[in-house]
Amino acid sequence: MLAKKTTKNQLRLPKAIVSRFAGVEYFDITTDGRAIVLRPLEVSRAEAVRERLSQMGIVERDVADAVAWARRKR
Repeated sequence: MLAKKTTKNQLRLPKAIVSRFAGVEYFDITTDGRAIVLRPLEVSRAEAVRERLSQMGIVERDVADAVAWARRKR
């Protein structure tokens, strides 16, 4: 299979390859000087937690306030 480089330096990957990585949005790219290697990156657990907090309307300041409250001496 071939991948074509566009005038904007983007690679167009064959559909047969891309379909094997359904749901993957990001790839880690490395090279040894002769070959390009693409490795799929999955959403990390931390990123999933951040997304859920965002959906709940919890912002970074809310977390900082909660930590400060929990650390308060009583």
